[in-house]
Order: sequence, then C-alpha cells, then structure tokens
Amino acid sequence: MSTQSIDPRNGVPFGPEFADSDDGQVRLACAEAASAFPRWSGLSAAARADVLTTMADKLDAATDQLVALADAETALGKVRLAGEVSRTTFQLRMLADDIRGGTYTDPIVDTEVSGAPPIGHPEIRRLLLPIGPVAIYAASNFPFAFSVAGGDTASALAAGCTVVIKAHPGHPQTSEAVHAILVKALVESNLPGGVVGMVHGFDAGAALIRDPEIRAGAFTGSQRGGRALLDLANARPDPIPFYGELGSVNPVVVMGSAAHRPTLAREYVDSLLLGAGQFCTNPSLLFVPASAATLVEQIKAELTARERALLLHPGVVEQLERSIDLVASASGVEVLAGALHPAAVAGDRSLGREPLLFEVAAEHLLEDRTALEVECFGPVGVLSRYASQDELLSVLGSLEGALVGCVHAEVDDRGARQVVATLAQRVGRVVWNGWSTGVSVTRAQHHGGPWPATTNPLHSSVGTTAVRRFLRPVAFQGMPATMVPNATGSTSVPGPLD
Repeated sequence: MSTQSIDPRNGVPFGPEFADSDDGQVRLACAEAASAFPRWSGLSAAARADVLTTMADKLDAATDQLVALADAETALGKVRLAGEVSRTTFQLRMLADDIRGGTYTDPIVDTEVSGAPPIGHPEIRRLLLPIGPVAIYAASNFPFAFSVAGGDTASALAAGCTVVIKAHPGHPQTSEAVHAILVKALVESNLPGGVVGMVHGFDAGAALIRDPEIRAGAFTGSQRGGRALLDLANARPDPIPFYGELGSVNPVVVMGSAAHRPTLAREYVDSLLLGAGQFCTNPSLLFVPASAATLVEQIKAELTARERALLLHPGVVEQLERSIDLVASASGVEVLAGALHPAAVAGDRSLGREPLLFEVAAEHLLEDRTALEVECFGPVGVLSRYASQDELLSVLGSLEGALVGCVHAEVDDRGARQVVATLAQRVGRVVWNGWSTGVSVTRAQHHGGPWPATTNPLHSSVGTTAVRRFLRPVAFQGMPATMVPNATGSTSVPGPLD
C-alpha cells in the first residue's frame, strides 16, 4: 500500500505517493537507531545541545517551504503553520539550553554532611540514563509541533535517545521534508542519520512498537489508536513504557456572574473552533447555570455566524460523523445550533463541516454518559445547563480523565473552590478564567491527565519535564568515580564533537 496527500479544500489527491514500509524496512530503521544510540547518548551535553540547535536553525531557514507543503496537505493556514514551526524550533532550543545547564542529569548521592559515605552502607549515586531507541507516532493535527520534529522527538533526543518516527498519512510530504532536514543536521554534525529514522504505513506502526530494539513509545492521536499501540507494547515478551496522549472531552464550568461577561460567548466559540475543533484541548463540554438563558442565546448566535471548517483528512471526517451520531442518540441531547448532517453541495469534494452545538441538561448526563465520554474531534461542542451546585459537582465527579478543565468564576463565587478541587482530580491542567486551547512550552507545563486522556498521568508530553519519560534511573553503589557514567548518562567513549 501507499500514502498520498489529499487537499482538504477539494478532496483531490496530489503529489508523490509514499510506499508503506515493510517489515524489513522497519527492522532496518530500528537496527540503525540501536546502532546510533551509543554514539548519540555518548555525546557531551554541549555537543548534543548544539545538534538540537542546528536542527532548529535549519527548520527555521526552511519555514516558507515547509509551511507551503503543510498548508497544501492540511489547510490549517499559513499563519497558523508558521507559528507552529516557530513553536517547534523554540522547544528544540529550550531543551538544548536545559541540556547545557545539566537539567536532566539529576544526580542523587548518599553522603554525610561532611561529604563522606554514610555510616553503615556504601555510597549510592543515582543517575538518569537514556532508555534507548524510542518509537514516535506523529499526529495529524500538528504537522510540526507534534510530528516528525515535535515535542516527543525533541524530548527523546534531549534525553539521549535515538528515535524511529511513524509518519502520519495526513501530511506525508511535510513529514519527508522535515525528516530530511533533521538528517542533514546530523550528517553535517558527523553523526549517523539513524539517530532519527522514519517509516510509513499503518502496519509499520504496529511492527515498530513490537521491534525488540525499541525501548519506549510515544503517541499523540485517537483513543482507539493509542489503546491499540498500548496493548501491543504491553503484549511484548518484554513490555515497554508507552506514553500516549489520546485527546479528551475538556470541561468548562461557568459560575455566577461570569455568565454575564460580554465577551464570554465569543471567547468560548473561538476556542471551540480553533483549528477547526481538531485540537486535543478544544473545550468541547461547556457547563452553564440553568438561568443563563442570555449566554446560551449569545453562544448560539456566535456559532451560527461561523463559517464551515475544513477537516484534516477523510479519516477525521468519517470518525467525526460517527461521534456525532453517538452523541445525538444519547438521552436528552438536542441540537442547539447547526445541522446534524448538513446537506451536501453538488460538486463539492472538500472536507468541510459546518459547526454544530448540542444541548443537554446535566440531569441527563447522569443517566446517559455518552455525551460526557465521546470526543467529537472537529467543530462540535456540547452545552449543558446545570440546575444546582450539587448537580454540577455530581457530573464533574463522574467525568473520565481529561487533559484540561476550565473554571470561569469570581474568587468569592460560592462553591468555586470545590469545583476547582473536583476538576483537579479529573484533569492534568486546571485553567482559571481562561481557555484550554494554547499549551505553552514551559518548565511548569503539564500536558497529560488520567485515562483516557493519556496512558500515564504521571508524565507530560509538553514542556521540559517531557524529557523524563525517556530517562531511566540507575543507582551505582560503591562505584569508583572513574567508572560512573558521565553527566550525559553514558559510559560510551566520547566522539569527535566532544
């Protein structure tokens, strides 16, 4: 089989076809990653940081070319995509700075105050070592920031791991172009291209996570796809860590006087429809007081006035329609704005979809959880009116894990503190008087959450702490200083860059 780009604007395939990688090609890519691992992990911190910076520089220099390719394949818009390239290179440079500063060495040494080994047992020195070659699964909705050179790749490389990336079929030309830039940066740095390998195809993704050279996996995508890969990782003869970010239904709670804010309706719809609703952080579930009739009408008017959104690829369209049907069939759910199944326009082959907003009373959510649990990946939301604080807390307490929860309220609103505390048990990030979209790359960021938002709520896929997913603690007991791995976490012989 093969992959070819499809223009979301007209549904027409274009550009070269990319053949799926067969089992032999997957094995070769993994073998090359394993062969390159001692060389990459053995670099000094400064040398590895320099390579990440070189990758960032080359990506920045190719921004116009990369943005044109990605826009043709995704229709996400050149302004948005140019910003995404900048985000991608920013995180590469940020991780490089942290490597130079020794952020990820994390040595813990048992010593007395005097510096001598503890009385009664030998000195123990705990270090973090790179786990080995990592399988990375690129996302459809962020062709740069969560794909070939995205956060998973950047954090694995920063940890000293090599990677094999499964390109996403939604943007194969962009993936090939970005991969070529990364390999060029490696070759010019006198490093093997196997530090960053890449494969194509659905079957290649399954073969990749099963390959014995792979020591961990990282995925951004659907719950179904992530769960399948997690099961494969766990079914190996030697199960490996698998870090999946699987999207979520991100709840927003409006309380008290916040319902009367004049810009709230517009802000909500802006965030709901950002990226055509194809972000894992779109605020698709909105709770408002039953008395907030004016706010509901404002939201309805805002949504009705918005233009049709273009979806990324046919697979997104098909899954979205299935999700819409599921939500529409749930108890008490009605259409508040938009059409359940818009009439087709003759001759229109574009992957377009009008915005849609459902409404359901909170009491029905307690009877039928469908609208709470089905993520509509696209320009679709669910608005729910709650009759009381107790009813709201009951629904929030029954939510599945999510990436983000938002609270719009005043500090003195009755029950606001309890709402925040309840959400904190269900999500990885709680936002006060803001919106879930927009995940900054910072040292304090946490982009994760309880299942099914992620496969491991202890870790983040964004920010500098994402690197720790690919570092393995090892304690060295009574070890002579000359035998302990260096600060990069390797006992390998330093190479020409050091």
